[in-house]
Amino acid sequence: MEHELTLMAVHAHPDDEVLGTGGLLARCAAEGIRTVLVTCTNGEQGDDSGGLKPGDPGHDAAAVARRRIAELRESAAHLGIDEVELLGYPDSGMAGWSANEAPGAFANVPQEESAGRLATLMERYRPQVVVTYDENGGYGHPDHIQAHRIAVSAAEGTGIPDKLYYTAIPRSGIKQMTEYVAEAGLEIDFDPPDDFGTPDELITSVVDVSAHVGAKLKALQAHASQGENIFLLRLPEEVQFMAFSSESFVRRWTRVEAPAREDDLFAGLR
Repeated sequence: MEHELTLMAVHAHPDDEVLGTGGLLARCAAEGIRTVLVTCTNGEQGDDSGGLKPGDPGHDAAAVARRRIAELRESAAHLGIDEVELLGYPDSGMAGWSANEAPGAFANVPQEESAGRLATLMERYRPQVVVTYDENGGYGHPDHIQAHRIAVSAAEGTGIPDKLYYTAIPRSGIKQMTEYVAEAGLEIDFDPPDDFGTPDELITSVVDVSAHVGAKLKALQAHASQGENIFLLRLPEEVQFMAFSSESFVRRWTRVEAPAREDDLFAGLR
């Protein structure tokens, strides 16, 4: 039985859907591919009104969660996402934060429980392509690592996805961005470690999303409550276009014949 072409992106927090996969989601939606976004946490450990950080007096985690979920829905509308599924787990916070120890935090939920819920969603939507983070969650965030684990577990356990991908930021792109910021004399806190990002030789798939940069920017701007943490919004337009016009991935597996280097995550499926 043939199923509707479907992309499922598994992310940790509201706003994560934009940077690594916003263009892909918008492009697939424009091409008539059903898009499903699974967001694992409510983002309680984000900034509150006035820039209050978790642990600051007056930081209201419940209010932050409500605001961030509303922002997520606005972002999804800009990207044309068909279905937004919320697992609703509490945000675990950045590595080393006290929130890491909370028993109900996403990173501490038994993997079989959260992976089981994600597997149910895979059985409902039957995605041929699933996208999530790599083993390190991109940069070591506990919730990103857990999202990776449950996505791999659900994909392997159900046997439903034909292709599984990890988001990637090419190191060559980071180098180019760092050099541009330095040469332009921009006062922006952008000094990633040398090992940040994915070695270019590991990247299997680069998708042109230049036609959807505008939608991606609107989606990112929708997450206004976290704007202080999104340095890309403070860059000149030409740099934003450079950063947002393509998205890169590492293919973990494919069950269909597909080229070693791809410009389409649905190669071999249509």
